[in-house]
Amino acid sequence: MSNAVNNGVWSGTWVAERLGVELVGDDTLTGMLGLALRRNPKRAHLLVSHVLGKHVPQSPSVVHGHGLALGQRVRALLGAEAAGAVVLGYAETATGLGHSVADGLGGAPYLHSTRRPVAGVATAGGFEESHSHATSHLLLPEDPALLVGDGPLVLVDDEFSTGNTVLNTVRDLHARYPRRRYVVVALVDMRSAADAGRLEDFAREIGARVDLVAAASGTVRLPEGVLEKGQALVAAHEASAEGVAGSSPGGRGTARPAPTGPHPDENPSHPVRVDLGWPRGLPDGGRHGFTQAHRERLDAALPGMGARLAEAIPEGASRVLVLGFEELMYAPLRLARELERLVPAEVRYSTTTRSPVLAVDDPGYAIRSRIVFPAHDDPADGPGERYAYNVAGAGFDAVVAVVDSVADTAALHAPDGLLATLAAHTPHVVLAVVPSYVPAPLYVPDLPEESPMLPEPLRGPAFSSYPPEEVGWLLQDLSDVTLEAPTEEREEAIQSGGAHYAESLPVEYQPSEQYQRLFHAALETSAARLAQAVGVVTETVIAERSPRPVLVSLARAGTPVGVLMRRWARYRHGLDLPHYAVSIVRGRGIDANALRWLAAHHDPRDVVFVDGWTGKGAITRELAAAIEEFEAADGAAGFDPEIAVLADPGSCVRTYGTREDFLIPSACLNSTVSGLISRTVLRADLVGPDDFHGAKFYRELAGADVSVAFLDAVAARFDEVADAVAGAVKELLAADRTPTWEGWAAVERISEEYGIHDVNLVKPGVGETTRVLLRRVPWKILARAGAGADLDHVRLLAEQRGVPVEEVGELPYTCVGLIHPQYTRGATGADGRAVSV
Repeated sequence: MSNAVNNGVWSGTWVAERLGVELVGDDTLTGMLGLALRRNPKRAHLLVSHVLGKHVPQSPSVVHGHGLALGQRVRALLGAEAAGAVVLGYAETATGLGHSVADGLGGAPYLHSTRRPVAGVATAGGFEESHSHATSHLLLPEDPALLVGDGPLVLVDDEFSTGNTVLNTVRDLHARYPRRRYVVVALVDMRSAADAGRLEDFAREIGARVDLVAAASGTVRLPEGVLEKGQALVAAHEASAEGVAGSSPGGRGTARPAPTGPHPDENPSHPVRVDLGWPRGLPDGGRHGFTQAHRERLDAALPGMGARLAEAIPEGASRVLVLGFEELMYAPLRLARELERLVPAEVRYSTTTRSPVLAVDDPGYAIRSRIVFPAHDDPADGPGERYAYNVAGAGFDAVVAVVDSVADTAALHAPDGLLATLAAHTPHVVLAVVPSYVPAPLYVPDLPEESPMLPEPLRGPAFSSYPPEEVGWLLQDLSDVTLEAPTEEREEAIQSGGAHYAESLPVEYQPSEQYQRLFHAALETSAARLAQAVGVVTETVIAERSPRPVLVSLARAGTPVGVLMRRWARYRHGLDLPHYAVSIVRGRGIDANALRWLAAHHDPRDVVFVDGWTGKGAITRELAAAIEEFEAADGAAGFDPEIAVLADPGSCVRTYGTREDFLIPSACLNSTVSGLISRTVLRADLVGPDDFHGAKFYRELAGADVSVAFLDAVAARFDEVADAVAGAVKELLAADRTPTWEGWAAVERISEEYGIHDVNLVKPGVGETTRVLLRRVPWKILARAGAGADLDHVRLLAEQRGVPVEEVGELPYTCVGLIHPQYTRGATGADGRAVSV
C-alpha cells in the first residue's frame, strides 16, 4: 500500500469506475496520487498522496526527499532572493512538507498554520480553507517580525487545486505585511482550465509577483452530479458497515486481519515508552516558527534520538511504522528517517489525521483500512474522532507513535485510545513524546488588572527608514510637534536648571560634503572592526544571557547596534531575534511603560539591553537604578540591567564587543544614521503617565539617509571576520571581565583638573565627544597624543565650530569632549575664545 499502483492496479481505479472521475496527467501524476471518497458537503472525492506521508505509509526518505527537491527548485528560482525567503506551510497535511521545502531552500525560517489555539500567543494572521472539513487556520509566530520582512514568502501545500486557500492566505498577509514576491509550492498542481489564470490575475491585483512550483501537474475531470453520487456511495458503504465495527472497511478497525502476535485482550501490555532526549527548548515543529539554528540543533540530536528508538524495536522486526500526530509531522518524519538508517527493517512513515475518509479494502482504492479513536489533545473544537489510515492489516511488526506532550493525555492511554487501538493491529507499540514548545509570548506577567493597554511598537516605513522587521520602536510619534531649539538656548536652559535636556531637541546637524566624505571613509576603514565587535558581543549574549535573547536597544545610539546584532544572529544561527528600541533619559530613568509592554510580551529574563558604547558609565548606572525602581513599583521582576555594548572603553560592563575606544561611524551622524529618528523626548505636556516617551521621524531628511547603507556595509564583512569572532569569544568567555570603572575615575580626575566640577559635562570617548560637537556647546576637546584617523571627523567638527583640540599624553580614551561649564550666551572660554556658535 506504499505505492499508487498495487499489483498492477492504480489506486484510483475503484473511484474512477464507480463515479466516472478521471485523473488526467502523466505517469508522474498517477504514480503520486490515488483516489478515495469522504463525507464532505463540498467535495466528495479525495486526492490521496502516496509521497506526503499522511494517509499512506511511505519510506521517510521518499517523503523528505520530495520536499527537499521542491525546496531546491525554489532556491534556484529565487537566486539571491532565496536568502531572505520565509516558508509558510499549511496545517495539517502540509506541515511536514513545508518543513522539508524550507530544508531544501537552504534552511529558511519556517512557520506553519495551526488549528490549535495557544493561549497568550498573538495571532499574526488567519485564513479559511474552503473545501476542508476544518477551515480555520491560525498563524501564531513567536517572533511577530517573522512575517514582516519584504523577502519572498513561499507558501507550501500538498495540492494546488482551486487556489482559494492560497489566495485567502496571500490576501490576508499582503494587507498586513506587503511584499514584492510570493512562491506557491505544491506536490501536485491540479487546477482546472477555469482556475488556471486566477493566480496571474490575483498577482496583478496586488501588484506582486506570484510563481508556482509543483512536482507534477494535471487535473481531475468530474462528471455532472458527482458530488451527490459520491455522497450516496459513501452513505451506502457506511450503512453496510453499521454494527460490524472491526470487520468493515468503514468502521473501527479493518476488514484485513491483524498481523500475528498477542492480542491486547489475551496478553494485556503497555506500550514501551522511549525517552528521546529531545533538546531542551527546541521547538517540536513550525507552529511558532522554526529557524536554521533550530535545524542545526535537531540535526545534531537526531543520531542519539534515533538510536534510542532503534533499541525499542524488537529483534527480528521486518516492517516498522513511525506514526506522527496530526500537525506534528516533521519531527516524526526526521525520527523515522534516522530509524531507517539504523535498523534492518523496512521503515514506513505516516500520521494520524482529523479527516474522515471512507476505507475500502480493494487494491484499486487508496485507503484500504482505517482505525478510529477519540481525540486526545483537548482540541479547541471539542471531543471528536481521529483516524489513522492504511495501518491496520499492513503487516507492521511494530508501530512507533510520536505525539507532543500536549497530546500525552489520559485519552491517549484509554482503553479505546490510540495506543490500545494500535495494539489491536501490531504486536509491539512504542510511544515517544516530544515536548510541546512553549513560546516566549506565553509569558504572562502578574500585572494589576487596571494596567493600561499600551500600543504596539512603531515600525518602518511609517516610522523610521529601517525595514519593519529590523526594529520596533516603543515610542510615540511626535513628528508634528516643533521641538527643536538653537543649541545655545538649549545649553543655557539645561545648565541653569530651567529645562531638562530631554524636553527639547537640538537642530539636526546637516553635514557638509567634506564631513560626509569623512563618514564614508571612516566606515570603509572600520567596517571589518565593527563587524567583529558585533559578532563578539552577539555571541557573548547568546552564550551567557539567553539562547534566544530579546534585544532592547537604548534609543537612539543603541538602535543601529541592536539591528546589527539581530543580523549577526540570523547570519550565524538562523535566529530572528525580536528587537525593540526604548527611551532612557539621564536623571529621569528608562521608559517604565516600555518595560511594562516588554514584560507583557516577553519573559524579562530574555531581555538584553543594548547600547552603542560606554563613556563614563552614567547610562549604565541610570539603567540599573531605573530597573530597581521599576521592579519595586510594578513587581515585574527579571530584567537584567547590565547593558551589552559594542565598545566599552570605560570598563563599565561585562558584555561587550571590544574595550578599545575607536570610531563607531554611526556616532558621526545623528538621525541620518539612526533610521531618521530624533533623540527621545520626555516632556510632561506631551508624554502622559500612560504614554511611551516620544521622538520625531525626520522624513524630510530621506535624501541624506545612510542608515541602511551603514548596516549593509558592516554586515557585508560578517563572513570575513567569522573566524576571528570565534577565537575572540573563546578568549573572552574565559577572561575576567569584571568592570573596573576606570573611565569613571578618569572623568572625575579630568573634571577636577579642568575646574569643571560636574562629571555630566565631561564626555569621554570618540562617540560621546562627537555628540558634544553635534548637539551641545563644546568648550574644548582633549585628544590622546598620537591618535590617528579615528579623530579626523572630530578635528573637522572642532574646526568648524571654533573649538580648540588639546593633545594630552596620558588619556584612557582616544578623546574627551568638554562642555563649557556655567554656559551663558556670549561667554568666553579660559583662553578668551568665544564659545557661542
